Amino acid sequence: MTNNSTENPRPRVGIGVMIVKDGKVLLGKRKGSHGEGDYAFPGGHLEYMESFEECARRETMEEAGIEIENVRFQILANVKAWKPKHYVHINVIADWKSGEPRVMEPEKCEGWGWYDLDALPQPLFPTCATTFGAMKTGQIYFDE
Repeated sequence: MTNNSTENPRPRVGIGVMIVKDGKVLLGKRKGSHGEGDYAFPGGHLEYMESFEECARRETMEEAGIEIENVRFQILANVKAWKPKHYVHINVIADWKSGEPRVMEPEKCEGWGWYDLDALPQPLFPTCATTFGAMKTGQIYFDE
């Protein structure tokens, strides 16, 4: 039974990681899950007893094969758009440290690219769109 089963539904915690390098952000095209075809940050589920920063570092390495540094809080959102899935979403922002992005999980991502904030690919994964909107407005809390 999963945390999002209809027998015992519970929210899961998802961490997204906006990685910045030379004024650009890293996005990958999702596949094999909700939001397939959307561009999204690296990220995933928070594991038991893991810190937000540890999760961000682990997921970034597992998905894109790169190291990050200077991890800091960005937004918090209560996401119910993919019912019966329900997520508490925490997005962090981090600086690129080393490595070239590569597809580490081909079943989940078509490819990674660095994008200028003024020329983002479309469509954006909804939590990423929310995060970019937050950068413009300063809003950091979303109870959707």
